[in-house]
Amino acid sequence: MTPPKNMNRREFMGSAAAIAASISVVPSSVIAGTGHIPPSDQITVANIGCGTQGLREMGSLLQNPKVRVISVCDSNKYSTDYIDWSPNGIRNGIRQVLNDDSWWEGVSGIPGGRDVGKAYIDKFYKSEGNAGCTSYEDFRELFAKETDLDAVKIMTPDHTHAAIAILAMDNRVNVVTHKPISNRLIEGRKVIEKAKETGAITHLLAWSDRPEYRQIKAWMDEGLIGELKEIHNWSYRPVWQQWTKRPEPAMPIPDGFNWELWLGPEKDRPYHKNYTHNVFRGWYDFGGGSVADMGHYSLFPLFETLGIDRSPLAVKAYGTTTREEVNQVYRWVENDVAFPASCMIKWKFPEQSTLPGFDLFWYDGGMKPFAPEELEIDGKDVGQEGLMIVGSKGKILGGFRGEDPVLIPESSMNARPESERINSREVDRKTLAWVDAIQAGEQTPGSFIRAQTITDTINLGAVALRSGNRLEFNAKNLKITNEEDANKFLTRDYRQGWEL
Repeated sequence: MTPPKNMNRREFMGSAAAIAASISVVPSSVIAGTGHIPPSDQITVANIGCGTQGLREMGSLLQNPKVRVISVCDSNKYSTDYIDWSPNGIRNGIRQVLNDDSWWEGVSGIPGGRDVGKAYIDKFYKSEGNAGCTSYEDFRELFAKETDLDAVKIMTPDHTHAAIAILAMDNRVNVVTHKPISNRLIEGRKVIEKAKETGAITHLLAWSDRPEYRQIKAWMDEGLIGELKEIHNWSYRPVWQQWTKRPEPAMPIPDGFNWELWLGPEKDRPYHKNYTHNVFRGWYDFGGGSVADMGHYSLFPLFETLGIDRSPLAVKAYGTTTREEVNQVYRWVENDVAFPASCMIKWKFPEQSTLPGFDLFWYDGGMKPFAPEELEIDGKDVGQEGLMIVGSKGKILGGFRGEDPVLIPESSMNARPESERINSREVDRKTLAWVDAIQAGEQTPGSFIRAQTITDTINLGAVALRSGNRLEFNAKNLKITNEEDANKFLTRDYRQGWEL
C-alpha cells in the first residue's frame, strides 16, 4: 500500500491502523530474512537539544533498531565549553557507540551543539549505507519542514520544554521529554491538557519500571507499617555550581550561539555563560533545582505505584542563606534568582483513593533526615541519598529510588521470606518503553496525562522556596489561596511572541 497523494507517512499509518489490527501480517523483516527492521517499520525521531545529556542518551536511540533519528536541533551550533561529570565521558561514550577510538581526537574541552549531534548520527548511519540527518537551529523551523516525524525527544533546558512540547503536539508529533514537563506549574498543566486534547503519545523520561516500589506497596497493603504518615526522600544534589545573584558583567555572545532563541519564553537579559549548559538547572528562570532534576526520578514512579494522584494542599520550604561582605560589613544576600545550595521542602497531601493524608519531605545539598530509632538501635545511619516510608507501626528504608528496600529494624526484615529481597542492580528498568508504545499506538506508562500530580508537586516546591512562606494550594482553581503575591510564581512573564 502507498499513501494517497497529500497524505504523509504518519497520517497514512494512522488511517490504516484499524485495518492493520485486524489482519495477520508476516513482518517484512521475517520475509526479508535479514533480521533487520526496515525503515518503514521504524519510528522517526527528531532530537532537540544536543548538549551533554542529549548526546549522552543519543547512543541508545541510534542502537535501537526500532528507531531512526532523522533530525537534530539546537540553538548552539558548536562549542567545546560544555560542563559535565568527567572530562571525556561524552566523547568516550560516542566512541564506544561508533566503535571508533579516533572520534573527536585532538579536541580539547567538552563538545556539544547541533553540529556534533549531526556528525555523530551521520557517522553511525553511514556504516549502514543510509543518509544522515537534517539539522536546525530553531525548533519551529524543524516542525515546519519535517512533516514525517513520529516523535520528538526534548533534551533542552527546562524553561523551553513546554513551548516545544505544545508545538509538537499541535503538529501531531508524539513527545518524549526529559524532566520536568515544565518548570512552571501552570505551563505544566497546559502541556498535560494539550496531551489529553490531541491524543498524542507522550512520555516523561523520569519514569522507570521499579519492582522495588511494588514490593514496598505490598508491605504497606499487608499492614506491616500501619497507616502511611510520611514519605522522606533525599539527594546529595546539586552537583553544579549555585549562584545567589545574576552574573555580571555581560559577556560577548559566542559565535554560532543564538542567545535570543536559547532564552525562549524568558525575558531578555545580557548573555553570560553561567546561565547556560549544565548550570541552567540552578536558576529559577531556566531550571527547577535539585528537586526537579532528581525528584522526578524517585517520586514519579512512586506516586504511580502507590496511587498518589491528588496534588498537595500546602507546601513550606527552607533554603540555605548567604551573606556577603560590603565595606567591611557582612549583610544578608536577598536571593530571588536562584535555588539555594541546599533546602528542605514539606508538602501536605490530601487523602488519596487508597491512602490517608500524609506529609512528603524533600532534602538536598547534604540535608537529610536524622536516623530513626530503628536504625539507631543497630548503630546505623541513613545513607547519603535515600527514601524512607514512615507508617504508624513501622518504616521502610531504601536507596534514593527505593533501591534494595528493607523493613526496619533489621529484625523485621529477617522475619520476611528471602523472595522479598530485591537486588536493584539486576533489575531491567525498561527505560525505552516509549519506543514500543509509539509503535503500538498506545500511551506509555510515563505518559504526561499521568504526571499532573508530580508536576504540580515539584513546581510547588520551587514556589515555596521563592515565597519563603507556608502556602495553601487549590489544585482545581490553580491558585495559592493564602498569599496572593505567590501566584506570580505559578507562571512566568512571557517574552513577546512566546506566550502559551
